[in-house]
Amino acid sequence: MSGVETRAAVLWRLGAEPPYAGGDALTVESLTLAEPGAGELLVRIEAAGLCHSDLSVINGSRPRPTPMVLGHEAAGVVESVGPGVIDVAPGDHVVMTFVPSCGHCLECAAGRPAMCTVGAAANGAGRLVAGGTRFARDGVGFAHHLGVSAFAERTVVSRGSVVVVPPSVPFDVAAMLGCAVLTGFGAAVNTAGVRPGESMVVFGLGGVGLSAVMAAALAGAHPVVAVDTVESKLSLASSLGATAVIDAGATDDVVSAVRDATGGGADHALECVGSAAVLETAFAATARGGCTVAVGLPDPSHRSALPAVTLTGEGRVLRGSYMGSAAPARDIPRLIRLWEAGKLPVERLRTGDIAFAGLPAAFDELAAGRAVRQLLIPSAS
Repeated sequence: MSGVETRAAVLWRLGAEPPYAGGDALTVESLTLAEPGAGELLVRIEAAGLCHSDLSVINGSRPRPTPMVLGHEAAGVVESVGPGVIDVAPGDHVVMTFVPSCGHCLECAAGRPAMCTVGAAANGAGRLVAGGTRFARDGVGFAHHLGVSAFAERTVVSRGSVVVVPPSVPFDVAAMLGCAVLTGFGAAVNTAGVRPGESMVVFGLGGVGLSAVMAAALAGAHPVVAVDTVESKLSLASSLGATAVIDAGATDDVVSAVRDATGGGADHALECVGSAAVLETAFAATARGGCTVAVGLPDPSHRSALPAVTLTGEGRVLRGSYMGSAAPARDIPRLIRLWEAGKLPVERLRTGDIAFAGLPAAFDELAAGRAVRQLLIPSAS
């Protein structure tokens, strides 16, 4: 099999706990990457963000096949295309998204590419939409993470995993559009449908939650309340449009604090932590007739206990939001226009840059809650 050599960060087993620095669960390896097949692209990665969805695979809360090349939030340059790809060319700059839309299933046909059944099946199996894997060494295949596997110098992805973007958008900004911003912004605007003057509370201020704060402020929501336990994240939320912040670690009754800040409960509450307990708190802090949106991905074994009568008796709505209920080909260009206009300062989510050798320690920072968005820059390694 012909192909190119590439360095890549490989996860060898699930269930590893921090500290990751000095461990052997995640290592950098030299692999062979096959040439793109029909409907596929070979992309040189320029920037890739570290996300809790990567961490949840490492710690085993989101089971995936191993060995796996991690990473799913990235931007890069197309180096070659496979047969049948007619609308993307070598040299194009692309943002990668973590649901490879097939364009043909019922969900895609209904305008819900984030729910693509073909893409979901491929992601769960650690393969590409066309089947199989493209990373290998000594005859052993390495699984793909969410159709992207961005923690590599180069990767092969399906056409349905990318959106072409203008070369004027810096790679460090473009990378975050594919997951953090698309998910958080979309959860506020697409899923919750927040309108001017409505109140919103956001629980969890990682890249997704802070993007939701920016979206709520931009949509004219008021008040916008941000909840977390990390002071630096609360401060950043205030500077990005939150009108009130609540330190959940220093507040005896978070629900009462949110109700006080919103005049009786939030019209929209977004849970961006991935915690069943926080989802219960968010639901309790939502007003009569309000909408609670589950954005974070909890461990599949976790369950929530919600007062079912409030769904009817108080006209409450509980919704899930995956990838911000987005249509990436539509929404990413909109996000870029807002960024270009200075209305969406995505670059402020960036915590710092790392090389391959810094990945394990960077995941320690993420697991400890100290980082928002760290970016792997493969060319820096």
